[in-house]
Order: sequence, then C-alpha cells, then structure tokens
Amino acid sequence: MRLSRKSEYALLALIDLARHYGNADPPKIVEVAERNDIPKKYLEQIFLQLKGAGYVRSIRGSKGGYELAKSPDQITLAEIIRLIDGPLASVGSASLYFFEHTPIEKNEKLLQVFKEIRDFVADKLENLTISQFVQ
Repeated sequence: MRLSRKSEYALLALIDLARHYGNADPPKIVEVAERNDIPKKYLEQIFLQLKGAGYVRSIRGSKGGYELAKSPDQITLAEIIRLIDGPLASVGSASLYFFEHTPIEKNEKLLQVFKEIRDFVADKLENLTISQFVQ
C-alpha cells in the first residue's frame, strides 16, 4: 500500500479539523490549508469528496468554515484511505472491498502472504482514529 498525496492531505486536514471539533468558530479552508501546507484549491477538492462521504460539513456565513460531521473518534484512518485511494490491499485478488482477479491467484501460498499483509495493515488502520493524532 502506498498513500497518495491526496490521502496524506485529507488525513492532515481532518486532524486539523479535529483540533477545533466542537468550537463555535470552525476554521476556514484557507486556515487549514496554510497550517498544513496544502494548496487551497486542492484542499477544496478534497473537502468536496469528504463532504460527499459525510465526514465534513461546511458552515455558511461570516463565522463559517468547515467542521467534522462526525466525532473524530468515529473516523478511522482506514475509511479515509479507502475513500481517497481505494483498497488497502496491494494486490486486487487479496482485497476484501475491491476484489478483482489477478495473476497471483495462480499460487495460493503467494496470495496468502498478500492477504496476511492486507489483514495486518487493515487491522492497524481500522483501529486508529483521527482523534488519536490530535495534539
């Protein structure tokens, strides 16, 4: 598994929003972008995707900005990475959610190794929430 820059930015932005979770003044997109060195236009695209999936919401008005739509302890790293990058498994035939037939299936022992790697990675990322990275 290799994270895209988009996934890295999405995770950083969600952690930033988690720092302000429950505050009366949600951060503006430009503030999140500046604090995390994320291009503003790119962050807008990421927030649209996160908003569509129900992870963030926008608040209108002069005191408006973005906030988490869920508690930070209910958002796992695995679900964000899957949303942005797709499968956690490095081989399609080892993936649970994005299965596709691949040549590696010809060797069951080799396929099993990639399933074990998938299970390890998935277990780790599914048990880590955004709230665990707020400092």
